[in-house]
Amino acid sequence: MPLRITQVDAFTNRPFAGNPAAVCILPKAADPPWMLNVAREMNLAETAFLVKQRDGYDLRWFTPAVEVDLCGHATLASAHVLWEDGRLKPNEQARFHTKSGLLTADRRDSWIELDFPATPPAVAPAPPGLIEAIGARPKFVGRSRFDYLVEVEDEATVRRLTPDLNAVSDVQARGVIVTSRSDGTNGYDFVSRFFAPQSGVPEDPVTGSAHCALAPYWSAKLGKKELVAYQASSRGGELRLRLVGDRVKIGGQAVTVLRGELTAGNMTP
Repeated sequence: MPLRITQVDAFTNRPFAGNPAAVCILPKAADPPWMLNVAREMNLAETAFLVKQRDGYDLRWFTPAVEVDLCGHATLASAHVLWEDGRLKPNEQARFHTKSGLLTADRRDSWIELDFPATPPAVAPAPPGLIEAIGARPKFVGRSRFDYLVEVEDEATVRRLTPDLNAVSDVQARGVIVTSRSDGTNGYDFVSRFFAPQSGVPEDPVTGSAHCALAPYWSAKLGKKELVAYQASSRGGELRLRLVGDRVKIGGQAVTVLRGELTAGNMTP
């Protein structure tokens, strides 16, 4: 039986912006090598695989290179597909059992709000080669559960970065977040970019999970519990953030751009 795959642009309300993710709802659990092969075939930053359970869905995420422990945009895309396909009622919460624990999503008018664990960065020495790879002077270097976080001088610096991705791939972390306070012209509190060549994603267009570190970092600096963020990749994406205790509420929009069927190599074990 063919398996349906839906491609969704997440953290945007228009096609061909935000971060694309593929969503595949499986009839039963599949072997990781098979899921990785599908993710390589899709060749997107993330492909999400869901299996229905009594209380929600098991959810796993794969880049074209590795399985990851936490992914925001593919979770947002998964919730969007569940509501769009009628697998969940409009006001029903999406519940996902993942390697990072239970994650939930709720509809907020035209937005979807994810409930993710906060992963605040702690001050850390820059690993050898990191600053040279980024090519910008840091104001702060820290390490979260997954990534290095580097604050630079201003938004213009973030936007014009052309890092040495080969050198970034040597950094022992999932990826590197580069951020600054916004210049204020667009109503954003801060901007960022995310580079993860070591995870098979040279630059991720919009990274929900990176904001699990960015939200507590900028909340402490700006004295605000609610923030509006922009990830300044070439595709770009907007996020609305709320810090609630040790959780980060990540708001975003999503739009379906493609539906297809996996017609070959689609037999799950």
